[in-house]
Amino acid sequence: MSVIQRSIQVGWQLRIFFTEDVFAPANLILKDVLAEAGVSRTGETLPKALVVLDKSLAQSQASLSRQIEDYFSAYANSVKLVAPPLVIEGGERAKNSPAHIAEIHSQIDRHHIDRHSYLIAVGGGALLDVAGFAAATAHRGVRHVRIPTTTLSQADSGIGVKNGINAFGKKNFVGAFAPPHAVINDFNLLTTLGPHDKRAGYVEAVKVACIRDAKFFDELERDVEKLAAFEPTAMKRLIRRCAELHLDHIATSGDPFELGSARPLDFGHWSAHKLEQLSHFQIRHGEAVAIGIALDVIYSRLAGLLDAKSTERVLVLLERLGFKLFANELFNTAPDGNLQVLGGLDEFQEHLGGELTITLLEEIGHGVEVHEMNAKKIVAAIHELEKRR
Repeated sequence: MSVIQRSIQVGWQLRIFFTEDVFAPANLILKDVLAEAGVSRTGETLPKALVVLDKSLAQSQASLSRQIEDYFSAYANSVKLVAPPLVIEGGERAKNSPAHIAEIHSQIDRHHIDRHSYLIAVGGGALLDVAGFAAATAHRGVRHVRIPTTTLSQADSGIGVKNGINAFGKKNFVGAFAPPHAVINDFNLLTTLGPHDKRAGYVEAVKVACIRDAKFFDELERDVEKLAAFEPTAMKRLIRRCAELHLDHIATSGDPFELGSARPLDFGHWSAHKLEQLSHFQIRHGEAVAIGIALDVIYSRLAGLLDAKSTERVLVLLERLGFKLFANELFNTAPDGNLQVLGGLDEFQEHLGGELTITLLEEIGHGVEVHEMNAKKIVAAIHELEKRR
């Protein structure tokens, strides 16, 4: 036997810009980011851009599509917008069919978007997932810029290197790892969100503070009343620190493309993803993760890992931020009489492969990995959440 072996290293620079009024002509961030492209395969000297816009955002901010076109008109000598923004459905429903992927692919083909061009996604996490997957698979990867427009996507989902859609009743079953060329967080794009969507991103901040940063958790407790009232300065501080902690993990964990069997940033998510499925996605991601964190925090205490005082701190913080910590779907049963939510453990393990690895809490600011979960303790934690409500 003979073998040839080489080590292949790929370097990525992932940047997150924080700004306001990204599509105001005086704001140069987007123009400067797009100007970094080289000459296209067709010999055009100007980089080209195709914009995909979340339908609900386009409806709530009726002038946004026009603003985008005006922005590119102002910089017509630097970048070429190939068509008016392509408006497609956002929200989890958009991820339940490959139809939107095909729609974006057809526009990429029609307008000759190549690897020196850009697909710009403006919307919430689901829209970013769809557009990002389309970008990752067209020409085996075209440049992708994310402009997240929800607290959840600005603080968490828009930061990562994952893209995907749902299939076979499983969340994010089909997808790709493809870091965006840049992420631009515009706080003013959050202004038309309702209370539910403004709150949703808070849960990811609680999550990452629990497993990574006790000081950040203290700050969330300090700011809880301001956050519950959606005070802008407190919200900006939460989004920025949450995004920074997520990016730090991606850059320094040694496993950005999840080749191992652990995913610490999915603390509380094994049951959350299952709850979303069981509710036919009526329970939205932020709500489901709040319940999942609460479940795993109580389980951590029942397993002897976390003290009662710390457990209560996490639960109270989630409640004061406005999250409900119980859903009837937790008691849905399978034909064999077992709780269906327990199937989330098998799906979580299957998704990553390898040994079951769940992140629990040892103390606030420090997560710990375990490789088995006791079903009786999970059921006890569910009953405790039911009583608490």
